[in-house]
Order: sequence, then structure tokens, then C-alpha cells
Amino acid sequence: MINTPLIMDYLSALCRNNNREWYHANKEEYKRANAEFEQLLQALILEIGKFDSSILQNNPKDLTFKLVRDTRFSHDKSPYNPAFRAHISSKGKLPVPVGYYLMIKPGNQSFLGGGLFADMFKEATGMVRDYIAQNGQAWEEILHEPAFKKHFTVQGTALKKIPAGYDREHPQGEYLKFKSWYLEYPLRDEELEDGEGFLAKATELFQIMKPFNDYLNRALAEFQMPAR
Repeated sequence: MINTPLIMDYLSALCRNNNREWYHANKEEYKRANAEFEQLLQALILEIGKFDSSILQNNPKDLTFKLVRDTRFSHDKSPYNPAFRAHISSKGKLPVPVGYYLMIKPGNQSFLGGGLFADMFKEATGMVRDYIAQNGQAWEEILHEPAFKKHFTVQGTALKKIPAGYDREHPQGEYLKFKSWYLEYPLRDEELEDGEGFLAKATELFQIMKPFNDYLNRALAEFQMPAR
């Protein structure tokens, strides 16, 4: 059984006590909550793996993001982001290839996500734009599939105009303005009260999301992450 309330209780407490003293004094509680989150990820990997075997080799520990915030350029100086986050793809938590994103954050801020969140990679943006321009019909079929349309709307930062080099009358012109293309399915806190129920719901939604991810990954097949 996955104890999602344990995860939520810890994150709620961190939200109320967002300081280094409390965090270090409650390190054991963090370890228990983090272990539970990794157990949830392992269960998700196995369930997603039934329809997307490319993610089965992942180790949950390699998919998570740190709680520590970079506060250098932020007005909010609280040291921690009270959220457990992970990205499950064929290459782990890298933004490309795209995969299945999960954030658990109390205050009805949790969500399931997919697609390309990173609009700082201009080459990736160009690849997706070119692919949509050349494969518009397949894009529309994914977006108008009834289950997809019921649960998701494509989001992303966008330009005001269709960029130069693309047909201004293109049927998918609105999507050619985008710099990133992603999905978010918001979750209420009560949806995380039952770990097994949440696992089933997340698996179902990720399966509906898969054709969208597959389309973007075909567009991004030649993309190379910039060297650091």
C-alpha cells in the first residue's frame, strides 16, 4: 500500500515551517516521506511500463528533484519548495525526451504533466514547430481524441505572431506560436488521500497522454541536450 497521506502530511508541515532549523530537526520524517514517494514512483514505473516499456529501466531515486530552492534571484527567500517532483521518461528526468511528470504539493497545487516544459532550448522549439508544420493532421487527431480532449488542453509560452519562415495561414498556426507544448492535469488534495486510487488515476491519465508525448518525441528525435 502506498501511504500518500504520509507524503502530504510531511509537505504540509514543511510548508508551515519553511526554515532550515525545522528541516534538519525533522530529517527522519523527510526520509520516511521521501521513501514513500519513491515507492509511489516505482509503482508508477511498473504501471506505465505496461503501455510504455521505454521507461522501465528507471530507478526512482534518479527521477526526483531536490526540495532546496535557488533563491538568488527570487523575492521569496524560503529555502525549500514543499513539493515532491519527478519526471519519468526513457532517459530519466532530463526534459528531453519528454515523459510523465508528477508534482505533489499540498494546497491543491499537485498536478500530473507531460510534454515539453523547457522553452529555453531554442533548437527543441524549432524542431517541434517544424514537425507540427509538416505533420499537422496527426497533431490535430491527437488533440481531438475524445479522452484527451476531456482531460487536457495544450499549454505553453507563446509568441504573439506566427514566427518568420512559417505559413501565416497554416491550419495549426496557433500552435506554431508556442515555444513549449505541455499538459497539466490539476489534482485536489483529497485525490491524494487514497494511494492506490491515486496510482490508478495517474496511470490512466498518463496512458491518455502517451500519444502526445510520442508525437513530441518523434519531433525531438535528433535533439541533443546542450553540454554544460
